[in-house]
Amino acid sequence: MPYTYEYPHPAVTVDVAVFTAVAGVLNVLLVQRKQWPHTGKWAIPGGFVEIDESLKRAAWRELREETGVQAGLLEQLGAFGRPDRDPRERVITVAYIALARFDQLRIEAGSDARDARLYPVDDLPELAFDHDRILMRARERLRDRLGITEVARLLMPAEFTISELQSVCESISAEPVDKRNFRKKLKMLDVLVDAGALRQTGPSRPARLYFAKQAPVS
Repeated sequence: MPYTYEYPHPAVTVDVAVFTAVAGVLNVLLVQRKQWPHTGKWAIPGGFVEIDESLKRAAWRELREETGVQAGLLEQLGAFGRPDRDPRERVITVAYIALARFDQLRIEAGSDARDARLYPVDDLPELAFDHDRILMRARERLRDRLGITEVARLLMPAEFTISELQSVCESISAEPVDKRNFRKKLKMLDVLVDAGALRQTGPSRPARLYFAKQAPVS
């Protein structure tokens, strides 16, 4: 399909912030750029939208091509269009948030990236483009949208301790949570199932493992 314009027009990209929980720590998936600009710097996965492609399809494609990841949930975050955000040309990006369970991730760098790995959200390397702003906005969205139930079902691995779940919730909310109140709320929500197993996490006694009840099918 030919496209002809009488005025300048920007390129459009998609970028995907993929979050998961690893050992009670909130992590985000980053790729190391292979090409100019920002060669060697870390970035969230993304790329240019093809001319006959929807934004969401482009987000899924770029995630798969650059990292091999297929996330469990994908939601549009917003557009970022500062004129100087990309040295190549005027580029507007539409950012997405993806949530995935660590035990379901198969991370490997695609042809467009040198490397792909998870980083704790509070210990990130210097990022390319304006991806620090995108991740800041993404964390704000997580804070607004995710409660304990969503964190347990969408971010935590197949089995986890209550302390690990609390730690991830604290990372999202950016506030400490009282241990007793957290356990009371869990009991009220009735979202966890005892996995019938223990894990040694330190010098103290082993911690009991749980898994999340899945949402009822409507």
